Order: sequence, then structure tokens, then C-alpha cells
Amino acid sequence: MEKSLALVTTDSFSSYIAEINRTPLLTPEEEVELAQSYKKYNEVATAHRLVTANLRFVVKIAGEYRGYRMRMMDLIQEGNMGLMRAVKKFDPDRGYRLISYAVWWIRAYIQDYIIRSWSLVKVGTTQLQKKLFFKLGKIRGFLEGDELDTAEINALTDGSDDDAKVRDFCQRLNARDFSLDRSITDSNTTYLDLLADESDGQEELLLAKETEVNRRVMIDQALKNLTSREQEVIAGRFFAGVSKTLQDVGDELGITRERVRQLESNALKKLHKILGSEVEMLVAT
Repeated sequence: MEKSLALVTTDSFSSYIAEINRTPLLTPEEEVELAQSYKKYNEVATAHRLVTANLRFVVKIAGEYRGYRMRMMDLIQEGNMGLMRAVKKFDPDRGYRLISYAVWWIRAYIQDYIIRSWSLVKVGTTQLQKKLFFKLGKIRGFLEGDELDTAEINALTDGSDDDAKVRDFCQRLNARDFSLDRSITDSNTTYLDLLADESDGQEELLLAKETEVNRRVMIDQALKNLTSREQEVIAGRFFAGVSKTLQDVGDELGITRERVRQLESNALKKLHKILGSEVEMLVAT
């Protein structure tokens, strides 16, 4: 079964079609025999024969969804996953062909893939929404990005309790996401070109840099008014590059934690007289 998927992902579309068309179809008798054998022994080789004999039908079903702007090979691969799922659950004793049963699984996998890929935001999570989505696919212009007008939305409602859900879902689809690189007009202008730049300009950056330099100079000058021991405490507490506790600084200087606290308190009082509110910025540095 893994071999069939490898064909989809590695070969070109034309090569893949040529390959699966060379695989002979199974007669009803052969199919029943293989399906019964797989059901009894669960052999991968048997399942592979059942899958490869029906791959051409997946291509046909996937072709019905070309209009949803998805890569054909992606649709086929999803359909193949549905086919493999059907093979695992198929009961040959019920009297119908494998593809008659598998078609529902194939469509389900393809449709789920389309809904997942249609938008960055989930657009169809309930059965009602999924049914609506593919019903909308038949409305002219919807697949090309046109919004649904009031008349089209009204045509989808039937007076039931689900009408509000239908209208809400249609409004969500009308607000579908789009690329910021998409052109607004026939010119080269895109939506991205019109987005405001919220970052600081050169003047703001230069002013901020000058303010920081002046603040540092002012602090350095103020520190010269402290004793050498007070300078060591302030340096250890606020300029060490890492957060140090009173105990950490005390251990480094060979003094008690309480002595460090006293020196820091005295130093900050002196700095506050010189720097005023700038002391708070020093402590936060």
C-alpha cells in the first residue's frame, strides 16, 4: 500500500497516470477472493493489489474537485488514503464492489483536505458547514474569490433553525484570508506596501541612544561621590551583569549581609540627592 503513495509523490502526473493504467482491473470474482483473503490474513501484499487495481478511480473522483485550486496530485494522494482506509474496512460478503464502497471514503478524505487547506482559519468543522462549503462550490465566482451576495446567501436558507448558522458561515467565508503580497490594482502596489511601519524612525533611535549615553555619564559622575566600599557594593548589586543577592555580595567582599544592606542604603541615599529620580533607573539597570 505504501508503494502506491510513493508513485504519487515522486513521479510526474503523466507518469503516474500511465503507471496506474497499466495495472489490470480485477474481476468481481478476483476482488472477492482477495478481499476475503485480506480480511482473514491481513497481508499487506493482498491489500496492495486491491488498492492498485482501483487507483484510476481515485484519479477520476479527484478530477471532480479541480475547481478548488488545489494541486491535482495532492487531491489524488488524499483520495488514495481514503481508498486504503476503505480496503481495511471493506466486507466482501455484502455483495457489492469495493469501489462502490470506497467512493465515500475517497470523497471524504479529499473534501477534508480541501477544507483544511482552503484557509488559515478553519472554515468547516461540522457536517452542516462541510455540506455548505461544497454546495457553495457550485456558485459561479465563489472559487475565484468573489464574495457571496445577499441573494446567494438567501438561496441557501430554507427557513429552518439552521438559517442563522448558514448566514454566519457565509460571512466567515466572505472574510477569507488573503496574501499581503497580492496586488491591489493592476500596478505593482500590494497590501503589504500600505501597512504602516510601527518601528521607531532614525530620529527616535538617535534620541534614545543619546539619552542613554547622557544618563550613563551622569550616573558615573554620581558614583564618584561614594566611598570605595559603597562603590563596590553598588557595582556588585547593580552592575555585575547578573542578579546578586546581599549575601552574594557580602561573600565576595568578606562582610556580612547586614553590612552590605547598610552600605547599599547609605549609597542610594547619597545618589538620590544627586540624581533624584534617576536612582530608580540605576536600580533597574
